[in-house]
Amino acid sequence: MSKAGALDLASGLGGKIEKTEVLSAVEQYERYHVFYGGEEEERKANYTDMVNKYYDLVTSFYEFGWGESFHFAPRWKGESLKESIKRHEHFLALQLGLKPGHKVLDVGCGIGGPLREIARFSSTSVTGINNNEYQITRGKELNRIAGVEKTCNFVKADFMKMAFPDSTFDAIYAIEATCHAPDAYGCYKEIYRVLKPGQYFAAYEWCMTDSFDPNNSEHQKIKAEIEIGDGLPDIRLTGQCLEALKQAGFEIIWEKDLAVGSPLPWYLPLDTSHFSLSSFRLTSVGRFITRNMVKGLEFVGLAPKGSQRVQDFLERAAEGLVEGGRKEIFTPMYFFLARKPLSERQ
Repeated sequence: MSKAGALDLASGLGGKIEKTEVLSAVEQYERYHVFYGGEEEERKANYTDMVNKYYDLVTSFYEFGWGESFHFAPRWKGESLKESIKRHEHFLALQLGLKPGHKVLDVGCGIGGPLREIARFSSTSVTGINNNEYQITRGKELNRIAGVEKTCNFVKADFMKMAFPDSTFDAIYAIEATCHAPDAYGCYKEIYRVLKPGQYFAAYEWCMTDSFDPNNSEHQKIKAEIEIGDGLPDIRLTGQCLEALKQAGFEIIWEKDLAVGSPLPWYLPLDTSHFSLSSFRLTSVGRFITRNMVKGLEFVGLAPKGSQRVQDFLERAAEGLVEGGRKEIFTPMYFFLARKPLSERQ
């Protein structure tokens, strides 16, 4: 874990938000969501502000508990969480057929954990696009520490309207990131535009599955918990993602919910009934310690006011994710591999 200590966590809390404004930002963020009277259309209309506030508030928590790659992975028995995450990233690189010299785009790259791993694994140059200034600043520092600053870079931009010329990249991927887009078609169409003809786009999407019942109040509560805890305007069905890809012009090579058939459940790291030394901070005991540590840091003034509120909605997200996984109504790893045809008529 790159941020190992309590003081490192405290120093990053709030991201680029002024420390005195963190509590106000938390309150503004919460009001976007169902539990505080927020509406889906408002979240979609203000997605840039909502998602930026979310990542300013939570990035240090993520890095403290999860490491540099903020995503889930299918997991084999005897495999550590860290190993499964690396394998999940390598799988994506292999599916894209990455070759040395390829110019690759990571859409919604976080602080760049997958970007660095995939660049080293495939000997490619990877550009990460991200609209959050704090994450980019942190990612550049981690690139420097890892020694990949010459082959990996970051661009601050909205993935709904990227500044790259048409047909710029040899391959594009997104890892649990385009779920933040207010409109899947608009996001995929922009990715289609900057991808070279004949090349591939692969992603892991957060989706509700066909088992989700919109008329079931418990299902709706779980969905709302995931949305507030993870900065999402909405959570689409797998079929909606697939249809949006086709409308954007992509040819679907194959798609599958990789959560189905995973030897160990993807939500295991967040399951309070599970104990693990290798991912201790994610266990119930680790989360209890973190909760009280943040409370103490906020009390003595090392962490800004509002930090405990962030920890609270992240706990709510964890509960929603575990229940969504158990009931098989939600997946964080709906995978697809899609190709941009060589010509528009193909």
